[in-house]
Amino acid sequence: MKYTKLDTKLFIHNRERFIKKMKANSIAIFHAHPNLPENGDAQYHLKQNSELVWLSGVVQEKTMVILYPDNLDKTYREVLVILRPDEVLEKWEGHKLTKTEATDISGIKTVIYLDQLDAMLQAWMHHAEHVYLDTNENDRLDTGIPRIDLMYVHDLMRRYPLHKYERAALIMKELRAIKSKYEVDVLQQAVDITHKALMRVCKFIKPGVMEHEIEAEITHEFIRNRATRHAYGCILASGDRARILHYVENNQECKNGELILMDFGAEYGNYCADLTRTIPVNGKFSKRQKEIYDACLAVHLHAKKMLKPGKTWLEITASAEEEMNKQLLKIGILKKEDIKNESPENRACRKYFYHGLGHHLGLDVHDIGTRNTAIKEGMVFTIEPGIYVQEEQIGIRIENNFWVTKTGNHDLFKAMPITTAEIEAAMKK
Repeated sequence: MKYTKLDTKLFIHNRERFIKKMKANSIAIFHAHPNLPENGDAQYHLKQNSELVWLSGVVQEKTMVILYPDNLDKTYREVLVILRPDEVLEKWEGHKLTKTEATDISGIKTVIYLDQLDAMLQAWMHHAEHVYLDTNENDRLDTGIPRIDLMYVHDLMRRYPLHKYERAALIMKELRAIKSKYEVDVLQQAVDITHKALMRVCKFIKPGVMEHEIEAEITHEFIRNRATRHAYGCILASGDRARILHYVENNQECKNGELILMDFGAEYGNYCADLTRTIPVNGKFSKRQKEIYDACLAVHLHAKKMLKPGKTWLEITASAEEEMNKQLLKIGILKKEDIKNESPENRACRKYFYHGLGHHLGLDVHDIGTRNTAIKEGMVFTIEPGIYVQEEQIGIRIENNFWVTKTGNHDLFKAMPITTAEIEAAMKK
């Protein structure tokens, strides 16, 4: 890993939170994601199971966390399972964690090797009544793809058919949605690296620059600041390509008079930042570009004011759509008749603002959490309204990340240029 060691208290705190939610005499088992083959003997980059990372901080393959708080043998109430170090394997792949190193990262004192697990697990299972098994229940998951996590679930249920099985994901959805101060400290580091990358490209962008050259500048800034990688596919869409929400080709020239929509974020310590800024390629917004940008910013700030405990994300979205209607009417994109003829299910602004207002953020860019229950202190959301006008070949989106506080929210990107004047000043430097 490139990032510096995280505070072990983060993972100790997370395990304590999960254990409090477990039923009496229950065991919880969490698996690492497998290394997946690409072509030949190549492998895809491992993005570790977020639940395993949340509990232990360990990203090494074939790791497991087992929690059994009522185990009669106190030594095995928290267990971290890792690969046994192998001299030959390490010659090919590099260093593997020792038990001491694994404890230092996770705070779990009992560490065993994977080849020791089966015999120990059988004894624990015979005493436990409830078993929490971990499956991916992110609402955005593509469930049509065969899943390794379900293979382990089915195998364990076959071996121990009379146990009472529970879904760890139900607990995780509640707990992971609320970030501790330890987690937000790491998120802030991802945000700060992303901020540095934006300031770098603000000075770099000019007419004639290629989109992929901007991506290279961002990647350079990420890696030199110990980011693991991009948190998601970097979007650098100049001109009319900004209306394509997930444009990732990044292979066109940025031309004089165009805007460029940049949506990127650093992953640091396995936590993800998520930023969007739309800036003028030549360093100066035209009058019309400024009008549309300011309309989008007004919606962004409106949603920011509403983001507080007690509200639901659906309520905030509905209010933001109403504000978007007003702003689009003000700048002549919508007409009064459009708003008059809209329906609650299809607001007039949806022709020009055709994606969600934002999402939970954390270990995953689209982190787990609900949208129709009351927002709670500690949750982290993105707010990212956009305006996309085909007739004017323009797309604008503005996105920051917010940690919900007792009475409102804290903008993790608060130091970032966001107004047209601030962006133009950053580009002049």
